[in-house]
Amino acid sequence: MTPQEKAESLGIRFSKQTPGYLAMVVRTGNLLMTSGHVSDMKGKLGAGLTVEQGKVAARECAEKILNSVWNFHGTLNGLRVLKLLGCVNSTLEFHEQHLVVNGCSDLLHEIYGKETDGYHARSALGFAQIPTGSAVEVEAIFEIL
Repeated sequence: MTPQEKAESLGIRFSKQTPGYLAMVVRTGNLLMTSGHVSDMKGKLGAGLTVEQGKVAARECAEKILNSVWNFHGTLNGLRVLKLLGCVNSTLEFHEQHLVVNGCSDLLHEIYGKETDGYHARSALGFAQIPTGSAVEVEAIFEIL
């Protein structure tokens, strides 16, 4: 099954985007770099939101990233996930940002393969606040194969 077919079989929906103030994806050479994509889920990890809820928010970010990549590139096929930056809206005491961002990584592993094109480098950081009060924001870099 191709990455595009796998994503669709997981229920990920793709819809056309209207260009906005900033580009959601840009290309340089054989790289696609995305803007940060925020979750619709609002709140702060460590102050009301659980790790499991954060993982759902991070997965939502991955779905939004994939939709933006699909809009720009026309397909999810022929890509390799290189790098993720996961930003988690969290309290000073919260220290499980890496577990939250697993929600994004897990989906990309499922679509692209955990040991093949979905095997990626990643940073997961805690932030005092994220735009619009979102729980998670993620940006990604893909290689066009």
